[in-house]
Amino acid sequence: MAARDKRPGVRGPRGPQGSGQPTPAKSTPARAPQELTPLQRISLPLLTRLTRLPKWLVVVVMAALLVLGMIQTGSLAWLGALILGVLAVFFLWLLVLSWPAIPPSGRLMRGIVVIALAGAAVLKAMGRL
Repeated sequence: MAARDKRPGVRGPRGPQGSGQPTPAKSTPARAPQELTPLQRISLPLLTRLTRLPKWLVVVVMAALLVLGMIQTGSLAWLGALILGVLAVFFLWLLVLSWPAIPPSGRLMRGIVVIALAGAAVLKAMGRL
């Protein structure tokens, strides 16, 4: 084992420790926690569970549901429409929750995705897709 270094130096994200210099105060004042909206309060447990899942799992499940919803034809077209509708509602829920935090271009793109999924669900239910 290597001997422990006794020299002062960088030992953390705030810079040298033990140099006798006070650490500078943060320039931004501490913000009070914002009140949660009712939708955010209701969504918090589900969002907490979703964030604990591996990121790849969420992507794979969403992609699998999209493919499954699109390939249903004939007598099972109603099932494809239902799956696409559930996906559209899920993405709309995420869009509403993230609305204040995303820039207008992101809002537009996410809105287009929700509208496209809802349109595909309607067309699938009508038997035209």
